Amino acid sequence: MADARPIGIFDSGLGGLTVARAVMEVLPHESVVYFGDTARFPYGPRPLEETRAFAVEIARYLVGRDAKIVVIACNTATAAALDDVAAAVDVPVIGVIEPAVRAAMKATRTGRVGMIGTDATVASGSYDRVLRSLDPRGEIQLVAQACPQFVEFVERGDTTSPELLRLADSYLTLLRVADIDTLILGCTHYPLLRAAIRSVLGEDVTIVSSAEETAVAVYETLRSADALRDATTPPQHAFESSGDTAKFATLLTLFSRPEFHDVRAGVRP
Repeated sequence: MADARPIGIFDSGLGGLTVARAVMEVLPHESVVYFGDTARFPYGPRPLEETRAFAVEIARYLVGRDAKIVVIACNTATAAALDDVAAAVDVPVIGVIEPAVRAAMKATRTGRVGMIGTDATVASGSYDRVLRSLDPRGEIQLVAQACPQFVEFVERGDTTSPELLRLADSYLTLLRVADIDTLILGCTHYPLLRAAIRSVLGEDVTIVSSAEETAVAVYETLRSADALRDATTPPQHAFESSGDTAKFATLLTLFSRPEFHDVRAGVRP
């Protein structure tokens, strides 16, 4: 039986729009409700307990908006609160970490995989824990590198400046030395920096986006639950932010370019 309820997606800011866009491409008939917690951005430097509380609050808000599945489109929140969110709501919950790790395991040829993320994501060890659970024999080596300032560049709309390229070169030196052949973009802001990252690491490194892999996981979860929406009417998308209206609308158009139907800012979950 078709399920017309929307897919709920949230992030600490705007990076999760990369997940929303991927979901809309994989599931073009599905409606999406996106919430960007830009008033409390960034989550990375915050205590884990605070991030958990925000994540649970927003997930409950999305379920209150009738979401049939909740996607935590934020690596920091996934690392801190995936289990808490799953326990707090009565719909399926998808994070961005495990889908990306699975894709990297399939892509690597040498077993040397890099991961870049925020300070909080790297310090949590969440990617390594998921990898160890999926690769108990330890055949794959994970090299993690924090790239905290990348998010700041994306949030102000800078994906090409010389300053960004210099920063990328500095951040990615360790990964070049480690001779990785696959890189996980462990922050949903980072797909917007794919060109800069590619220019530093070269064409031989396979780049895995958690956004694309998470969208596939959403599809598989809804299909197995027989909860896909039918195509008899166009989907209705809503994009909400807890922060500044003008900035949110501008960056939504710049980075996501969805055919949206409703944009609201200053929303409190």
